[in-house]
Amino acid sequence: MPAPQPQSASFALLDERIQRWIWEQRWNELRDIQEKAIRPILESRTDLIISSPTASGKTEAAFLPILSCILAKNDSQGLGVLYISPLKALINDQFERLEALCQELEIAVWRWHGDVSQNTKNSLLKHPRGVLLITPESLESLMINHSSQIPHLFSSLSFVVIDELHSFIGTERGRQLQSLLDRLECSLKTHVSRIALSATLSNMSLAKTYLRHDKALPCLLIEGGRGQQEMKAQIRGYTKPIPEPPETKGDESGRGEEATSEIARDLFKILRGQTNLVFANRRADVEIYTDTLRRLCEEQSLPNEFWPHHGSLSKSLREDVERIVKDKSTPSTVISTATLELGIDIGMVNSVAQIGSPPSVSSLRQRLGRSGRRGQPAILRMFVQEEEITPDSHPHDRLRCALVQSMAMLELLMKGWYEPPMNEKLHLSTLVHQTLALIAQYGGIRAASGWEILCRSGPFASVTKEMYAKMLRGIGAQQLIAQDSEGLLLLGPVGEKVVNHFSFYTVFLTPEEFSLVTQDGTLLGTLPIDFPVTIGSFLIFGGRRWEVMEIDLERRIVVLTPSQGGRPPQFGGSGRSVHDRVRQEMLNLYQSTVIPPYLNPAAARLLSEGREHFQKMKLDERRVIQDGNDVLIFPWRGDLVTNTMTLQLRSDGLQVAPEGIALRVLRASKGEISDYFKGMPTRTLKTPSELAGFVKNKICEKFDPYLTDELLNAGYASGNIAVAETAEAITEMVDAYSRRDGRP
Repeated sequence: MPAPQPQSASFALLDERIQRWIWEQRWNELRDIQEKAIRPILESRTDLIISSPTASGKTEAAFLPILSCILAKNDSQGLGVLYISPLKALINDQFERLEALCQELEIAVWRWHGDVSQNTKNSLLKHPRGVLLITPESLESLMINHSSQIPHLFSSLSFVVIDELHSFIGTERGRQLQSLLDRLECSLKTHVSRIALSATLSNMSLAKTYLRHDKALPCLLIEGGRGQQEMKAQIRGYTKPIPEPPETKGDESGRGEEATSEIARDLFKILRGQTNLVFANRRADVEIYTDTLRRLCEEQSLPNEFWPHHGSLSKSLREDVERIVKDKSTPSTVISTATLELGIDIGMVNSVAQIGSPPSVSSLRQRLGRSGRRGQPAILRMFVQEEEITPDSHPHDRLRCALVQSMAMLELLMKGWYEPPMNEKLHLSTLVHQTLALIAQYGGIRAASGWEILCRSGPFASVTKEMYAKMLRGIGAQQLIAQDSEGLLLLGPVGEKVVNHFSFYTVFLTPEEFSLVTQDGTLLGTLPIDFPVTIGSFLIFGGRRWEVMEIDLERRIVVLTPSQGGRPPQFGGSGRSVHDRVRQEMLNLYQSTVIPPYLNPAAARLLSEGREHFQKMKLDERRVIQDGNDVLIFPWRGDLVTNTMTLQLRSDGLQVAPEGIALRVLRASKGEISDYFKGMPTRTLKTPSELAGFVKNKICEKFDPYLTDELLNAGYASGNIAVAETAEAITEMVDAYSRRDGRP
């Protein structure tokens, strides 16, 4: 017998078959965002952003009315919905959810990515209909390799759904996605309603601009459920012992990791017997902690409950872990990098743990959203390690910066603030990529058309016609493109090789890697090719210990066998930039005398030590202090400003190195640096491009090697230099001197 009809003003607007499905789910009511989304989606005259916490029903809010529209059109030709996700795993997850619903509605659901069979893709190309789930890279491949079929494939396209919108804004992939959507609408010669889903958006105006930069359609925002969830948080502090002298250190089995073991023992004691997510900032840390926790289970003759999850593990191993944690019949805890930060459905977890300071407040917000569903409080534990203080300790260690930065991020999270995405970058590397993609899609374009599609009315609006022309001349000189006698831009010999390589569809760099396999041929994952491996060496991978038995350099395969020894591989990668607001919140915490209740006794002691040294250094009064023969500058600003200030000082002949929250000026006196800043208002700061000229290596993105020095400087400056904010920070420092009667 069907459940009662949900009380709703919009429920009756849905197709009767959708209503029946809702009855079968025995929903008593539609959630707020679902109620609000139905009418505007059915009317299809607007773009829409649905911003709501994880597991709040965003997918249903979008697809229940979308599928009603598809049913109403009753068009068997052409895809009606294009769903774009940042992750293949998320596509697979959503595919299962949508297929269960759409089978009853007789609406086809397709997925298209590297793991999907060619037979399935061919079936879609022959009989396009229903819903297509795809990544930006696969959409790029589809538009290039099947360009003539695009109008037919998407002839009935009514909606584009973008999941995890926040993960795209301000990134290379995000700019590629904007360009892909514009190019798709250009091929279809119509505007298609765009619906974006996200749990973490801090700047709605920026999100609307990102979703459709030309504002050809209005954009409606639907928010729901934020700030109503109870949160329980604790920060636990640890002191890392002074390292032993090299000759007495343990071997590469890694059993001498005392501080790691202390955190691991606490994780074991607190989390065992429940389902949890533990986030670590590095893949190497994931491996260390998973291995240690697994061995603790073995030592106590208990079944293993701890599993690793990161991007270098094989797809099958990651999916096995996702199934284990989703199955609530047995307790399991996953130690993960950001791979489980986005919306892959693993069900509710009891708690979330963070090892070390989180990459950002927005990342912490996204991770916390994995806990506290179905009316339960979200539980967060942060495990922060500091160095033991010695007479030679760096001021950074004395200030307990890792702990205070973690506190600052938690405080900002509780205030409802998180970092706005940075959308000022020119993304010239991606512009090169999209120019090549456009030529490949159409077989050739005119320069004016390229600028019109990509820049004037496209997502690279900050790129002038003159700058675009310089870029074309530069990549032409390197034979990426050529121009025929009639002025048509074509792929050059180098461009042909680049576009025809399987790696072309991604706009980000992908490192060369070894495949790691067991002796029976099971693929464990991949390892960067620059990681040193030799036959007989040991490593920890997939949370287990291995010995290297064979290395096939030609096929790039490393054969492993189980072992008692091991060490975690160094995967590379860097942390995210710290925002101004985080550093300013750190300053507030240093100046306060309050011990927050979320600190455990060890963390409270570390905070007191940090505040004590803050007072000893007189950082409440000063921004410049002497440290031996060097000077430390504390601007209390984020990495963007400290980077700009570093380049400005270097341009004036000073030797400067950024050190976390401070800048170190080598072989200088406090008086000299104080006088330098006091005289700063009388001189003009150099321009962003001038400062970028002092950066030795600006080649960071995939197509940067094809850009001229002038364009590299412009591109680097747009994303890494903030002259106005730096001038403001310097003025604050000078004002501080003035208030202290000129004392530094």
